[in-house]
Amino acid sequence: MIRVFILIGFTYLFIHLHASGDISKYINMKYAYISEFAIYILLIFTLISIYFYQKGETSHSHCHDEHCDHDHSHEINRWWKRWATYLIFLFPIVSGLFFPIATLDSNIVEKKGFNFPVFDDNDPYSRHQFLQPDTSVYYGEEGYEDLMDSSLKKLLKKPEITLNEDNYLSDLETVYNYSGDFIGRDMSITGFSYKTSELANNQLFLFRFGIIHCIADSGVYGMLVEFPDDLKVKNDEWLKVSGKLETIYYQPFKKTIPIIKVTSWQTISQPKDPYVYRTY
Repeated sequence: MIRVFILIGFTYLFIHLHASGDISKYINMKYAYISEFAIYILLIFTLISIYFYQKGETSHSHCHDEHCDHDHSHEINRWWKRWATYLIFLFPIVSGLFFPIATLDSNIVEKKGFNFPVFDDNDPYSRHQFLQPDTSVYYGEEGYEDLMDSSLKKLLKKPEITLNEDNYLSDLETVYNYSGDFIGRDMSITGFSYKTSELANNQLFLFRFGIIHCIADSGVYGMLVEFPDDLKVKNDEWLKVSGKLETIYYQPFKKTIPIIKVTSWQTISQPKDPYVYRTY
C-alpha cells in the first residue's frame, strides 16, 4: 500500500508544481511538456498499482482461508531495506510539497566563491558557468559557429540591445562572443547587484540566475556595469540600467570583458520570476 501512496505523492507533486508555477524553478519551461507527460504516466502507474494491490488483498484473504503457510523470515530480514527504499522515494515528495523554494541570490555566488572558470583557458573541461553563458558544449563546433553567426546578424540589426526574459541568455552570449562588434551600442540590462572588493566604488555586477535545461546546469549570468559616480548599493538589490557598451580588461579574470557605462538607472522590485531560461 505504501507504494501506492508514493505514486500518488509523486503524481500530486508534479500536478502541484505545474498548478503553482513552481515548476519553472526547476526546469527550463521549454521542457515543461516532459513533466506534463510524466503526470499522465504516473497516474497510469498509480491506477495499475491500486488494481494489483486490491487483487493482492483478495488473494491474501483467500490464502488465510486455506491456511496457507508463509515463510515470513525472509521479509523480516529485509524489512529495513524496504523501508530505506521507501524513505528515499518519500524525501523528494515531502521536500517538494512542504519545504519552501529558495530563490537563488548573491549568497550562492558568495558560497561558491567569486571565480569564473569559463574564463580559465587552462581548464577546457570546466563547465561551471558564471557571468558568460556558454552553450557550445551542446553543439558541434560548426553548429555552434552557425548559431552564433545567426545570433550576431539578428542582434546587429537591432537599434538597441535590451536584455529581457525572452532573450537574456541568448543575446548575452552573443555580446560576450562578439563584444568588439557592439562597442558604443546602447544596451539595457536588469539584474540583482553583486559587489566585490576588486571593483571600484562606482562598479558592480548585475546578475540573473539562468537555467539552460534544468536547475542542475543553472548559472549566474550578467555583466559588469560602471556608474558615473560612486554608488552605495547592497548585494541583491534589483536594478535596471541603460548605457553604452564598452570593453575593459578585468585583471581578476585576466580577460577583456564587456562593460556597460551607465547613463540611466533605477531600482526595481524583484521580478515575479527572477530566473531566465535559454531559448533556441
